[in-house]
Amino acid sequence: MLKTPDTEYKGVIPPPRQLTTKPRFSDKVFRFIVTGGGFTSLIILGLIALFLLLEGLPIFQDQGIRFVTGFEWDSGDPENGIPARYGIGAMLIGTLVVSFIGLVIALPIAVGTALFLTYYAPERLKRALTIVVDLMASIPSVIYGLWGFIVLMPHAIYWAKLLHKYFDFLPFFDMPAPVFERSPFIAGIVVGIMIVPIIAAISREVFSQVPIDRIQAAYALGATKWTMIRSVVLPFGVSGIAGGAMLGLGRAMGETIAIYLVLNIYFIPNYDILFSAGGNVASLIVARFGEAGEAELRALMAAGLVLFIVTLLVNFLSDFIVKRASRTGGQ
Repeated sequence: MLKTPDTEYKGVIPPPRQLTTKPRFSDKVFRFIVTGGGFTSLIILGLIALFLLLEGLPIFQDQGIRFVTGFEWDSGDPENGIPARYGIGAMLIGTLVVSFIGLVIALPIAVGTALFLTYYAPERLKRALTIVVDLMASIPSVIYGLWGFIVLMPHAIYWAKLLHKYFDFLPFFDMPAPVFERSPFIAGIVVGIMIVPIIAAISREVFSQVPIDRIQAAYALGATKWTMIRSVVLPFGVSGIAGGAMLGLGRAMGETIAIYLVLNIYFIPNYDILFSAGGNVASLIVARFGEAGEAELRALMAAGLVLFIVTLLVNFLSDFIVKRASRTGGQ
């Protein structure tokens, strides 16, 4: 029987459903746990910064800007009136040199790995390789350092000799003495291998967000896969790749044990990357911590604070670049 507008409905009309945004008890518990975890991380980070500041403040007051720009590390002899002189300028330069070498080595490998996993690898192989690449990020740095010292160094010395032989006209490939082991070049290779998983993971995530309509449009115009990647994927993901590279740079700047095992500590700026001398701030702290007196220990804490601030700034910059890439679609 068809109902007309004049037909009156005789059934039971259900009461209107009440819409509410009041969270359930389980939602409140989950939010409390997540919020507590986030604030706990911030509190711990703030306490670390406060501890380093309080311990290193007397050194900053005594040494001034010379602590950051100076190239001398001498505890002096207070009993005979010889003042202490602390400066981490050479170690900051070494940190930047080693990190830059590692980034130059890691960036093309990581981007190539991300492209292969996203657009070339079969699904079964993709899952296995993704697990392997992500697993590399969890390997302790001491393992990388031992591998670099025992396995990599003999081969890297040979590569360094080739670079010196054929490219010695470049200033940073020149050598003041034929000593190639434990050099910034070897340390940079080790650091580069360590940061490949970080850059690859972020690049893979950015590549997977490329709009499918752009990819299909490129194929519809007759583009090959490589042409599509070059004209669509890479322009879209360039900001994300830059953010991943900055995040890897921050990781490289804070590396400690691996650098300590494959690099000689040298308190003079060394731009000859093949020469066996250098260092970074983290390896300086490890090398001097065991035998440091009270004043030198405070200087090491001040060095840790400088490294903490620099690494934090690099991480903030990388986070800004990645977020900008997410908002603008890499344009």
